[in-house]
Amino acid sequence: MNFQKVPLAPGLYFVGVPIGSARDITLRALDVLASADVLAAEDTRSMRKLMDIHGVPLNGRRIIALHDHTGEKVVNGLLDAVKQGQSVAYASEAGMPLIADPGFELSRAAADAGVMQTCAPGPSAVLTALALAGLPTDAFFFAGFLPNAKGARCSALEGLKAIRGTLAFYESPKRLGATLKDAARVLGDGRKAVVCRELTKKFEEVTRGTLGELAQDFSGRSVKGEIVLLVDRGDLQIVSETDLETALGVALGQMSMRDAVDAVSAAHDTPRRKVYQLALDMGKDS
Repeated sequence: MNFQKVPLAPGLYFVGVPIGSARDITLRALDVLASADVLAAEDTRSMRKLMDIHGVPLNGRRIIALHDHTGEKVVNGLLDAVKQGQSVAYASEAGMPLIADPGFELSRAAADAGVMQTCAPGPSAVLTALALAGLPTDAFFFAGFLPNAKGARCSALEGLKAIRGTLAFYESPKRLGATLKDAARVLGDGRKAVVCRELTKKFEEVTRGTLGELAQDFSGRSVKGEIVLLVDRGDLQIVSETDLETALGVALGQMSMRDAVDAVSAAHDTPRRKVYQLALDMGKDS
């Protein structure tokens, strides 16, 4: 037996569950699932199967469905259970709760109601993909699922173009080819990217290349499974201090310091505070 029944204080317990391999669940997560008074899940069948694999009994408890179509009634019912002194455990279909998951509404409602909530953390598809991709991880932006419609998808990509971090998306296998094609056009076909599919599962696949190469590779190709798409931050132009001084010198000869700083900051995509300080230093030197 890999779990323990432990006393849980009244509150809301978010439980991270595996994204593929059932053995990736933590011992604390099993303890919470075994001990909570009330169980809720995005997918009740997945939750029941996971508990069966690990031998965690329901002991008369039923699993309450909480997904995009259950509405406020279920959320309010779970919060009422906490207010009556019960412990409530919620798990998404796979991975960490609330990450592209309807559990967000439950968490927000709990915060508004002042209900105690905590988390037994576990696997995350986006973090697993970042660990395997070989792209920069010092800064990244998770954008969830892109819009279905081509125009809206391209507009969303355009808005993410200048983010100085690795871009991470969840994607449907049916839309992967179209998304890669749009991303190559909007973000640049030479930008490095990685397609991670079926992470931690038997047919795990990590495909690296440029957006242009991946768009061609997956064009018309039938793929299955859960997908994470990662896109490199692209080539960021490094502006030297000498370049900034030269640009400032020209600008200060034509406009006020304020306007010159604004113009140089915008032209070289450099923080205004840095340009302003350089302008002050130039004034002192002269």
